[in-house]
Amino acid sequence: MTTPEKSRSVAIVGAGPVGALMAVYLANRGWNVHVYETRPDMRLPENKAKIQNRSINLALSTRGLTALKGTGLALDELIMKSGLPMRGRMLHIGDEGHLVSQDYGVHGECINSVDRAKLNEDLITAAEELNNVKVSFNLTLKRADLDKGTLALENKETKEIISAHADLIIGCDGAYSSVRNSLMRYVRLDFGQEYIPHGYCELSIPAKVGADGKPEFAMDPEHLHIWPRHKFMMIALPNPDKSFTVTLFMPFANFEMIHNEGDLLNFFEQYFADAIKLMGKDLLIKEYFKNPKGSLVMVRANPYHYKDRCIILGDAAHSMVPFYGQGMNCGFEDVRILDSLLSEFNVKSTKVGESDNSLALALEAYTDRRAKDLKAICELALYNYTEMRHGVTSPVYLMRKKVESWLHLLVPSKVIPLYTMVSFSNRPYSEAYARHHKQGFWLSVAGAAVGLGTAAGLLVAGWKQRRQLKDAAGLLKAAFLTAAQSAQKLVQ
Repeated sequence: MTTPEKSRSVAIVGAGPVGALMAVYLANRGWNVHVYETRPDMRLPENKAKIQNRSINLALSTRGLTALKGTGLALDELIMKSGLPMRGRMLHIGDEGHLVSQDYGVHGECINSVDRAKLNEDLITAAEELNNVKVSFNLTLKRADLDKGTLALENKETKEIISAHADLIIGCDGAYSSVRNSLMRYVRLDFGQEYIPHGYCELSIPAKVGADGKPEFAMDPEHLHIWPRHKFMMIALPNPDKSFTVTLFMPFANFEMIHNEGDLLNFFEQYFADAIKLMGKDLLIKEYFKNPKGSLVMVRANPYHYKDRCIILGDAAHSMVPFYGQGMNCGFEDVRILDSLLSEFNVKSTKVGESDNSLALALEAYTDRRAKDLKAICELALYNYTEMRHGVTSPVYLMRKKVESWLHLLVPSKVIPLYTMVSFSNRPYSEAYARHHKQGFWLSVAGAAVGLGTAAGLLVAGWKQRRQLKDAAGLLKAAFLTAAQSAQKLVQ
């Protein structure tokens, strides 16, 4: 008598965006999916207040949208119903907040501002609507035996320990992952955790009342607004209700210098005077002292799997700082790539005997192929913080970006801006990183030519009209600096 085939079972620990999306993908494959979440159900009204002001607005771009679309359930369209496209950065420069727009792409490409909580709610609901998915809340993983596939979970309300079993355990439980802690006992896992000296605090800019009495955006909603202040910065992303979610990033040492309302207002009047007018002093004071000051942690781990029994995805495997807007996009891409490997290695929804090692091969391939890409994007995310708070105001940076955009329009197959490769394509992160460095030679050649040409032109014009020479000094300096830096790179 033959034993009837039984669908593979999977326990996904963590019902955040990555865990919920993974549940949908595996359910589509015919797996029996049980998701365990330590928090209460965020969709219930009594729980919404507990999760407010604790997460940075998310920037959804091509990688994330591709993964959502890959479910076949039009989840990309669902999420984008409340998403707001942003075509570039709007820099608020100086005491008066002089505005400078910088497009993200040369063809009008956009990233999209989405509310993390709503996105998460929509994905949990989409998963629960599938017959072979169950989501349980208020359950914290205490122990996992990966060889046996057993989990011990504690009910946060009753403190009762319940047991569960699954063929595969997937950790989507964030930077402080309990599944990763269990994985460490089974593999020689290289692990690193690093806090950067900067933290964040969420604030807001409310909608203003228009002439018709209806709410309006207080700033241009088609931009991600940045107040770059070299050692720290503030950003603002638009929301569907016409407000902006504002995040102040700065060293904890600076946060610790603000003790009272007077300190706060003095600080903002010195560095973000135009923002005070948009926020309103009372709201600024209320939110700053009410909202938590969050930490920014980077996590790296390798390998990501154990046999055919366990794998970690998202922040559990590669928590990164949020400055490239790729944390969620990268996590969603984890899901899509794992799903593609399940197809590549012909992993069925039922295990075909004990000799079936297809799942083990797929998980091993995930670790082998994904590691270099995750390393690359984590490095890029940290570097981009320097660019956002300091580099975007540099004349040299601005001139090089213009040269790069011009070359991309002229020879799009030869020169592709790094931001375009990262945010507006599904090109592997490591390939984008490597290509960026490779094409840097030609950018240096063009930068030197443009810089020297501009400098020469300004000198001629200045000689003919000496009174205008002073006005051209800034551009002249930038041109010479660009030429000098480009020439230096050429001889290295």
